[in-house]
Amino acid sequence: MIRVALLNSGGGWHLQRLREAFMVAGAAAEPLPIPRLVGSAGRPTGAPPGPRSEAAEPPPLLYSAGQPLEAFDAVLVRVIPLGSLEQIIFRMDALHLLEARGVPIFNPPRAIERTVDKFWTSAILDAAGVPTPPTAAAESFEDAMQAFRTLGGDLVVKPLFGSGGRGIVRVSDEDMAYRVFRTIEMHRWVYYLQRFVPHGTEDIRALVIGGRVTAACRRIGADWRTNVGRGAVTRPHLLTPVQEELALRACKALEVEYAGVDLVDDEDGKTWVLEVNSIPGWSGLQETTPVDIASAIAAHVLERCGGAGRARGRAAAG
Repeated sequence: MIRVALLNSGGGWHLQRLREAFMVAGAAAEPLPIPRLVGSAGRPTGAPPGPRSEAAEPPPLLYSAGQPLEAFDAVLVRVIPLGSLEQIIFRMDALHLLEARGVPIFNPPRAIERTVDKFWTSAILDAAGVPTPPTAAAESFEDAMQAFRTLGGDLVVKPLFGSGGRGIVRVSDEDMAYRVFRTIEMHRWVYYLQRFVPHGTEDIRALVIGGRVTAACRRIGADWRTNVGRGAVTRPHLLTPVQEELALRACKALEVEYAGVDLVDDEDGKTWVLEVNSIPGWSGLQETTPVDIASAIAAHVLERCGGAGRARGRAAAG
């Protein structure tokens, strides 16, 4: 039986749905807490010096709550919880090390790093020719004020790392920019500034799994902020060919296995990709589609890791 570790920082609806989906698919899914990661390195006493023998089975490198993560056929990252810089780096290092040991990670650590950093996401999308709003990132107050003017004076200011619409503010005049930017300066945060795209009170969330759009919805908010966590409601949506193409191109550029892609159509009908979330929530989207999203994610993970899981099992048995 294929075993999947669900890395998380607590319970919740998404975790329960994933556990049920893997169980129905005939796999065992075990929730394991990311804050309980433990790493090891070095050789046991008496081990010979020099490179390890290729025939020797390497000892477990990483554990969570006492469980060796190398024993799982795949790892699904449900959340990377907030933490200090050292904690975040350690968690990402652990994922990279697991991947190097041959454990499939969903999403891969490289993809998570690319999408959790909004500026890196914007730069990659732009380089790939995916329409994304003009964006600037800076560390100094003076450079941020200059970027405010260069980008047109109507911007959305976002935390470089963040999700769910928390900490987002629209800045449309220089006095407001001055006050908001001085606050950012006090906290030594990075300025991430994106030209505001007029789109009313709606945007589009497309969920892409394995290079295909699995479901999509319109999110309707009380104002230009349309996050479900802020009270937006969801409605079914059939993507236009352009919207579907851009969602797929964005995911390909960022090399994600599955992701939530946020799109908006401006007043002239042009579609823009705002963000790509490699650890997406889908509770609101699930209400708009008959597709069982957790089952679709589980099916993709099992399809991708099945051969690798069998190969790892044979190697361990031998």
